[in-house]
Amino acid sequence: MWQEKDNKLTKTFEFKDFQEAFAFMTRVAFLAEQQGHHPNWSNVYNKVDIELTTHDEGNTVTAKDKKLAEAIDKI
Repeated sequence: MWQEKDNKLTKTFEFKDFQEAFAFMTRVAFLAEQQGHHPNWSNVYNKVDIELTTHDEGNTVTAKDKKLAEAIDKI
């Protein structure tokens, strides 16, 4: 479940291994590029931490973040 904290939507995704985590990140990258809205994220082995915030709206959570979060969940 996404959590809204410090003007960001955050979620950690956990996978079987690094390869699955990286494949997920690749799919998210294409999705983010399509939407013109890019996440702050990090990856360590099988975990991907994602933070969504809208920088050009003063680093707050907007409809753009919620739309991207919803689309990421569908992956």
